[in-house]
Amino acid sequence: MRRVNGTALIIAALVATLGAIAFPVWSYADRSSTGPANLAAGSVATRWGPLSAADRDLLVKVRLAGLWEIPAGQQAVERAPTEAVKEAGDHLIVGHTDLDKRTRAVAAQLGVELPNQPTDQQQGWLDELSAASGETYQRKFANLLRASHGKVFGVIAQVRDSTRNSLIRQLATDSNQTVLDHITMLEATGLVDFDGIANGAASTATASPTGPPPPSGATPPEPAPAGPKGDVSTTSRPSPGPPGEINTGRPEPQM
Repeated sequence: MRRVNGTALIIAALVATLGAIAFPVWSYADRSSTGPANLAAGSVATRWGPLSAADRDLLVKVRLAGLWEIPAGQQAVERAPTEAVKEAGDHLIVGHTDLDKRTRAVAAQLGVELPNQPTDQQQGWLDELSAASGETYQRKFANLLRASHGKVFGVIAQVRDSTRNSLIRQLATDSNQTVLDHITMLEATGLVDFDGIANGAASTATASPTGPPPPSGATPPEPAPAGPKGDVSTTSRPSPGPPGEINTGRPEPQM
């Protein structure tokens, strides 16, 4: 009886050992939820490079932005009591009309279906603006639009960094420039609640802030200027143009 029990224990130990060895092999052989696997599964081949799910999502987001921000801009031009808000609305109309043309051209080439109506949330924002008036309207306009642009700004940057598709890369570049122009114009109204934006971002942050310690009150040492060594001749400018200007020198989209 003792011999049988000993044999059973040895067999059980061998089974457990084999299971422990096999488990990590199995678990890593079928890691369908890893980032590269998800990227491959969500991508399709095109003549301009692989088109990922994030690439397609950018097309939809830029299209949706125009579907509600163009009417919001038109409303500001027609209703706003101050020139700063009217001018911001003008930039929304011009910028998103241009971006929408480019987005539709790229989507047609890549075979991506685009929506024709804003989302329920976006329509709710338009209704909220329509129901407001005076100073309340202006503040709602500046802050709803500024918050929306801030969110899509980060999405554009991520896609511009990681896309392997040349059409999406160019659209992300164009979108980045237009969205930054709109952010600049909305902030120029003087109505943007920066505390609200900062607190909203902090409430969704998952990592602790990093960086140098808070100022102590003493004058810090002056850092040395950064620049090239020796006599270097340069021809480029440090930025494409003054803030608040849309670059109209971009090539026309190919429909």
